[in-house]
Amino acid sequence: MKLASELYASLNLDQPAPHALRRRLLKAALACAASAMFAPPLARQARAAPSFASDPYTLGVASGAPRANSVVLWTRLAPAPLAGGGMPPESVDIRWEVARDEAFRDIAAAGSARAEPEQGHSVHVEVRGLAPERWYWYRFMAGDAVSPIGRTRTAALPQSSPERLAFAIASCQQYEQGYYAAYRHMAAENLDLVVFVGDYIYESSWGSNHVRKHSSSEPRTLEEYRVRYAQYKSDPDLQRMHASAPWLVTWDDHEVANDYANERGADLDPNFIVRRAAAYRAYWEHMPLAAASIPQGPAMRIYDRYEFGDLAQFYMLDDRQYRTYQACQRPGRGGSSRVTECSERLDPARTLLGMEQERWLEQSLATTRARWNVIAQQTLMAQLALTNRNGRSFWTDGWDGYPAARARLLGSVAQLKPRNPLVLGGDVHCTWVADLKSDFDDPRSPVIATELCGTSITSQGPSANQVRAGLAENPHLRYGNGTQRGYLKVELGRSVCRALVRTLDNVKRADSGISTAAAFTVEDGRTGAQPA
Repeated sequence: MKLASELYASLNLDQPAPHALRRRLLKAALACAASAMFAPPLARQARAAPSFASDPYTLGVASGAPRANSVVLWTRLAPAPLAGGGMPPESVDIRWEVARDEAFRDIAAAGSARAEPEQGHSVHVEVRGLAPERWYWYRFMAGDAVSPIGRTRTAALPQSSPERLAFAIASCQQYEQGYYAAYRHMAAENLDLVVFVGDYIYESSWGSNHVRKHSSSEPRTLEEYRVRYAQYKSDPDLQRMHASAPWLVTWDDHEVANDYANERGADLDPNFIVRRAAAYRAYWEHMPLAAASIPQGPAMRIYDRYEFGDLAQFYMLDDRQYRTYQACQRPGRGGSSRVTECSERLDPARTLLGMEQERWLEQSLATTRARWNVIAQQTLMAQLALTNRNGRSFWTDGWDGYPAARARLLGSVAQLKPRNPLVLGGDVHCTWVADLKSDFDDPRSPVIATELCGTSITSQGPSANQVRAGLAENPHLRYGNGTQRGYLKVELGRSVCRALVRTLDNVKRADSGISTAAAFTVEDGRTGAQPA
């Protein structure tokens, strides 16, 4: 068992806190860790051949974290997904198979895993020894119950030179505000990868013209978060896309609570760190993540990098867990606001990623040999200033609330000169294509990187008037579209990156069609997106 001091250190809190807060965090961390990690083992044997009265694979299957010789496979046994899962409090042995063909005549790997009640009967299988850069099919078997078949793909060897990599950028899928038709169309794109950059679930109900409803009130406990994930993952179109290609995932705020920062919630709940621990545990249980990411109480290392030969390297970042609190918060409240005069916002000590993650990213960019260096993070990185009667205003929850941290990151990119830096984002429910600069207020400032910020899968976005105002005042924003839902399809080649803005006809219809609203290219060696 870890010592108390070691456990507190594992929180990795970059935000300074008073002694009383540190004592409260330590107490909460110990309580969470004791319940989540150090529960005494039960004297039980796994049921090797269980019998199910109904389908236990109601949440489908998924894969993720692809490497050149491995991939993570996921499922969760939940015959009654909205009633706590519907599984008895005992372990279940699950067999798994990975095949080179969809008919499973040519088995590449097979084995067994144990679905434990302490992990919601979820399974995370790290399959190793696979061939690089090829498609595989997989399935799970528990007793006589066989899962749907999933398809996954390994990454290319670091020393190889792939010709292309096709992926989608997805985020922000508020269940009530629309159907997941975007995933139905995404599954038809024959993608190698999905990059999900946050807000997989929403803890709260908001927005207008709901087409369906959350099955329960706002979650705060592990059991409640499990139900919320189960409802979202029960959607057939979301399941179809998970079963079509591997995913790289990171979170934003709604996987826990709106606008949380580090260990502070927007409502200043004194027990927020306990809620965060529950939410992180539920996230782990429902995502295709490797064992290295399993949460340690209220702390979970999710940032990582993934290589796809010498063609691309992805840096998946976490801008929630380690950040400084939002600047100029309202009295008695945490969270974000739009501010004009706020000197705190400019403090050079402020960080969005945490200093340790900042150093990790800088070191990674210093050693990369990839042709395309893809920084996948949660929100819009480009400055979005809007003028009102009080002056120029900035939103404090995104990078505009942490301009010194943004300057450090873009300064590192400018100095280290990794080849073809691309920044991916989400969160703001609006497609933005932007030039990233060291000085956004100087039109002559050189372009350091290209940003592709995707719209939401369902969550409602800004009005056309708001987007027009943003484009008019911020010339580094090359394109904006906040009224249509969908995703970005990106294809990386040896000489060019192509990005398509894929938008639904009507997110309120499950059978919605889709079209391409705009297209852009980024040429190898030439920073900045151009209309295609």
